[in-house]
Parts: sequence; structure tokens; C-alpha cells
Amino acid sequence: MIIIKNISKTFEVSEKKIEAVQDVSLSINDGEIFGIIGFSGAGKSTLVRCINLLERPTSGTVEIDGRELTDISKKELRLSRKKIGMIFQHFNLMPSRTIFGNVAYPLYGSGLNKQQVHEKVRNLLQLVDISDKENVYPSQLSGGQKQRVAIARALANDPKILLCDEATSALDPQTTKSILQLLKRLNEKLGITVIIITHEMAVVKEICNRVAIMDRGRIVEEGEVFNIFANPRQEVTREFIKTTSNLQKIDDLTRANSQVVALKPGELIVRLSYIQRNASEPLISTISQKFGICLNIIFADIEIVQGAPIGGTVAIISGERNRITAAIEYLIEKNVGVEVIKDAGNIE
Repeated sequence: MIIIKNISKTFEVSEKKIEAVQDVSLSINDGEIFGIIGFSGAGKSTLVRCINLLERPTSGTVEIDGRELTDISKKELRLSRKKIGMIFQHFNLMPSRTIFGNVAYPLYGSGLNKQQVHEKVRNLLQLVDISDKENVYPSQLSGGQKQRVAIARALANDPKILLCDEATSALDPQTTKSILQLLKRLNEKLGITVIIITHEMAVVKEICNRVAIMDRGRIVEEGEVFNIFANPRQEVTREFIKTTSNLQKIDDLTRANSQVVALKPGELIVRLSYIQRNASEPLISTISQKFGICLNIIFADIEIVQGAPIGGTVAIISGERNRITAAIEYLIEKNVGVEVIKDAGNIE
């Protein structure tokens, strides 16, 4: 559906060149939910605006559904953009128009008669579960309701692609979850390709099939969401993943010499994490019985991502050192990541 080749975008500010996007290439499949994540200033919002040419790339090409957008006339580009819907962090609704008027606005000049416009708007409002608000104004709505209106408006011209630029950043966690569930439902029902720009790894984890991580204008890592979470290669990716997991709390406790992580001679603190989709057997109880060791779990954070368990546990392991070593080797053979956080040394 979308092929981006060697896209770069340079701005000139006070005679200084800023390279917002640098030589980015991506291929996004028809009907998938694709995430682009990066910290503030990474270039992700500029990149997404290059997809529909709201920002014209300094170099590179953008191909949408087999058509090269950077090489067509302005009139053809306007027609192509109708098939690319977009929603924003702050909704961008028109305050002087009712909810009905906001959703109907993109349909003016579409060739539909008044009855057809009314029918389509009401169908869209029903699709996003906000039919009862058609005669009120944006100022009377909550943030989640405003975003539902913005989604309905973005769908007015039956787009094949929906670009979401930080669409949940202004929302509370519960509302964010409901909007993400709505986007997933629309993706499944309409077959629409969804691109989500975000700085929140929890958003990516919730609904995306694949994700690209941006840093300083470049794509530094890309892949299926499960694989990125299970085996991040870049430090910036690991930093994002830390924001979604309780397993990182052990590092703070260790630095603070908390009593929670006080060890007796011979004990270890380990962080165990799933790194492959097949890691689902009861490994904690298995190694306790098989190797005669004790595991005291401090944290556990396991959830389902793309239909497979991911996460892990932090535990204090006690027992004979040779048995602990054998147990760790067994876990590694079973595709479990093992990281020793603290080691009290061998028992004298």
C-alpha cells in the first residue's frame, strides 16, 4: 500500500539547516496497523506529513497504492489525498460547526446530494459510536468524543489509509484504550491501513502489527511488535520498552540498596524474559522441582502481545551454586532470556 524510498526532509531555520528526516525507507502493507515511534524531535511527525505530501520531501519518493505522489500534478495530488485520512493530537475540529457539520465538511463538492450527505454522516457517527452528539458543538464534548468525531470526519471520503499523528497523546489512559480499540475495529471492518505516530510504546503494543523506531530523523529498528519487545537491538528501543514494564523497577531498588533486594550468601537476583513465542510452559515450577532450587518472585509482568506471552519475572534464586547454574542453562535452552542483576557470590 505504501512504499517510502530514501525520504529526506530538510528545513532551513535562521540560515541553519535542520535534517528532520534522513534517508528513510519503509514498506507498509495493505490493511496493516503500522506504528512509527520516537521521542520528541525524532522526526516522526514530519515523516508522516511526507506520506500525504503535506510536507514535500527534499528528496526521495512516496508511492501510495502503486502511484508515485511526488511526481503528479497538484490536481491529481488533491484527489489522491482524499484517500488518505488524517487525525491529530488536538482533534482540529471547527468550533463554530456542529458535530454533524464537522463530519459533513469534507463531503462538500463530493457530488453527493443533501440526502446522501445526511445519510453518510449519520452512518459515520454511528460507526464511531457518537450518533447522539450530532447537533452539539465540539466545546460540549470530552477529549475522547472529539477524537471520535475527528475519526468520523477522516473517514468521510472512504480513505484507504488513516494517518494518526499522536492521536491519543491528549487523552487519559482509559480513553486512549477505547480509541485504540475503535481504530482496530475500523481496521478489521473496513480493511483500512492505519499508521500510528506516537511516543508511547504502550500504544504500539496495544494494536500495531509492526513498528519502526525513529531516532534523530532515521529509522534505527523495524520489525514485528513481538520481536521488537522480545529482543530490542538498539538502546533507544530498550528505553521505550522500559516505560511499559514493571520489571525495570528492580534496577531502582538495587541502586537504592532496598531491603527487598537484600541477598544472603550464594543468592542471585535474575530477570527472566520471554524472547520467543513458544515460551509458555510453567518454567518457574519446573526448574524449582527439577534442580532443587528456590525462586522467590519479586516482580512479574506478563501479557499477551500479538497472541503470544511476553514479559517475564524478577526473582531471587537460592540453592547450591552448581544447581543454580544448571537451572539457568536450562532456561536459556528453553528460549528464556536470563539477566543476572545481582550476585551475592558463592557460599563459603
